[in-house]
Amino acid sequence: MSIACSERLADNDIVASVGSKGDSYDNALVESFNGLYKWELIYKHGPWRGLDDVEFATMTYVDWFNHRRVHSAITNDASYTTPAEHETNFYNQPQAPKQVTQSH
Repeated sequence: MSIACSERLADNDIVASVGSKGDSYDNALVESFNGLYKWELIYKHGPWRGLDDVEFATMTYVDWFNHRRVHSAITNDASYTTPAEHETNFYNQPQAPKQVTQSH
C-alpha cells in the first residue's frame, strides 16, 4: 500500500511529508481523523457507486463534523462543543494587549 501511495503521489507531482514521531511533523492527528472518517462515513454508508458520490458525502461529512458533531477533547473543561463553536469562542475572547519592548 505504501509503495502504491508513493507512486501515486509521484505521478501527480506531490511531495509526501515526512517527519519524526511526537513533534509537529507527526501525522497522528491526520491518521486519527482519517480513521473517524472511514468508520463514520465510508464503511457505514458504502458501498459507493462512484467517486462523485464519495466526494459529495465527504463534503457533507466535513460540514457535519465541524458544525454539528460535538467533541469533548477540544476544550479545557471537558464540555462538549463543535469545532466551529470552539473556534468562534476562541476568536471572541478578549485579547491581552501585546507587550511593546524597546531595544537599546
